[in-house]
Amino acid sequence: MLEKKKYDLLDEVQKSAKLVDIHYIRQKEPNGLGHAIWCARKFIGQEPFAVLLGDDIISAEKPCLRQMIEKYERYNSSIIGVQHVTDEEVSRYGIVDGRWVEDALYQINHLVEKPKRGEAPSNLAIMGRYILNPGIFDILGNQNPGAGGEIQLTDAIATFNQTEAVYAYNFEGTRYDVGEKMGFIQTTIEFALQREELRSELLRYLTRVMEREAEHAG
Repeated sequence: MLEKKKYDLLDEVQKSAKLVDIHYIRQKEPNGLGHAIWCARKFIGQEPFAVLLGDDIISAEKPCLRQMIEKYERYNSSIIGVQHVTDEEVSRYGIVDGRWVEDALYQINHLVEKPKRGEAPSNLAIMGRYILNPGIFDILGNQNPGAGGEIQLTDAIATFNQTEAVYAYNFEGTRYDVGEKMGFIQTTIEFALQREELRSELLRYLTRVMEREAEHAG
């Protein structure tokens, strides 16, 4: 890119490298999210840490993690990012039963991993954003397998909550699920429409597709 004088593209590539130092730890077996986090215990040490799941993309004026950090700094307790889902969707998520504290913040009573419809204590669903205190590692290290035979983070947080308060924060912003095929397609379109250099061309393409499909349907 430098030789071809594509300086704008070069700047974009180098920007992420300048932001942070990146380390990675490989989970050698697919034993669940709780186990994956436990694998990082030696790197994290005794510091609070954030977990951001790649399946969930959050678009917000103030970044979701920034919102949660502000709550963590106020209460010095683990925070879970949540949003409301429909009754039909509760069986896909970890669900929070909590007591309202203030400004979209709840102190958690208990959590349920993927409850059946009609058995969920609320429709506040965990949305792939966490700030956790390091004490969770002791629990994860002794956690029995849960749903799907995996070490479930939700189960470990429920145990953690018995000795240390855990909060749920209904963050501001739009959450996109790229872990499913249709969600990935919808998210790609939504974000492309937000790009000035792509919007017009994409809208023309989508219009042509709709017209073509209408002709075939007719």
